[in-house]
Amino acid sequence: MKVAIVGAGLTGSLLACFLARRGLSVTLYERRPDPRVAQVERGRSINLAISERGLDALRRIGLVDEVMADALPMKGRMIHPVAGPLDFQAYSASGDRAINSISRGALNNALLSAAAAADGVTVEFEHRLVELDSAAGQLVFATPSGKVSVTADVVLGADGAGSAVREQLLAEGIVAEDVDFLDYGYKELSIPADDGEFALDPGALHIWPRGTSMMIALPNPDRSFTCTLFWPAGSFDALTTADAISAHFREHYPDLLPLAPDLVDDYLNNPVGVLGTVHTLPWQAHGRTALLGDAAHAIVPFYGQGANCAFEDVVELDRCLDDTGGSWARALPLFETRRRENTEAIAEMALANFVEMRDKVASPVFRLQKQVEHALERLLPGRYVSRYELVSFSTTPYAEVQRRVRRQQQVLGAAAVAVAGALLTLARRRLRR
Repeated sequence: MKVAIVGAGLTGSLLACFLARRGLSVTLYERRPDPRVAQVERGRSINLAISERGLDALRRIGLVDEVMADALPMKGRMIHPVAGPLDFQAYSASGDRAINSISRGALNNALLSAAAAADGVTVEFEHRLVELDSAAGQLVFATPSGKVSVTADVVLGADGAGSAVREQLLAEGIVAEDVDFLDYGYKELSIPADDGEFALDPGALHIWPRGTSMMIALPNPDRSFTCTLFWPAGSFDALTTADAISAHFREHYPDLLPLAPDLVDDYLNNPVGVLGTVHTLPWQAHGRTALLGDAAHAIVPFYGQGANCAFEDVVELDRCLDDTGGSWARALPLFETRRRENTEAIAEMALANFVEMRDKVASPVFRLQKQVEHALERLLPGRYVSRYELVSFSTTPYAEVQRRVRRQQQVLGAAAVAVAGALLTLARRRLRR
């Protein structure tokens, strides 16, 4: 059984590790040069947040200790207002649970090296997919030495939001695609280490909420921070000179300027990325060609679940192969059936969390709501669990998270009405006396 995986990024490399354990012959095809020796592209997300769903996948192939060795746990959000003190908001009721900032490149390299070292796995770099016959399993790649044709029993597209496999399936008329672009772009900046130490608290994800826009910062093992601006589309073009950039950040992000000496250079030279949600239907064809991860269902990054969700895809596909006795023809449709509602659920929650991070976290009402939520979690352990804890610190299916949170809100709403009614009745009795 020969399996071709297109894309040797996070998802494809993890998938190769899982499939190698099944004794399959796996070839990973990557359009870029080997990322372990190539230079990182400027301004393109050098870190990400890994949480329980991603850790669960890494544990299954024995890589969690290696990957987490340089991870930086973030136990909450640190809110940076325009003026006034910083505000730390813990992610969990206990205050000790954390999401983890890790290097995207280091994680990719660890997974890729593990895949390349596994029995039966071959990795081919600088192979860009240009043709695909999904029914026959025939692929054509453009390489530095010319076109190369290969045939595989199973073709799996794990090549990201701009998937070439999805593009070929679209051209064949097999799948339909709907991409909902967010009317926002992103640009990365950096905060270097300050005399060898972190310039900000490394135990938090830092947020500068500004209503219709925001900036976040995640710590890196070299004691720097990667900052990401999320601004409305077109806003980046309004600042074109060093003076204009400095003036804008002095007004809206006053505590950043002293920490980011390369801010103007980063702003002028780093690219603006686009944000969107990819919906694909179906994810598989002929029981032998399929999409997974961002290639099937890319989401916006505001819940920190992109990689975690894709890793969970790999775990579920592996489970489906177990449940179907290794039959790809049955496993691929089953995988889509089991995962689709969950990926749609996290796509919705990621968009909702953008509004929370951008507009709500600085609000006194929001802070009070979080305090009440954490109090309920301590008062009703295991019975009341917040959406954030269920998403980030458990492997509860995303769709079940949505259903459970709705039930909790209904019960709390009914309880609030009952308490209000009881208080009103008591007040009326006292008035009669």
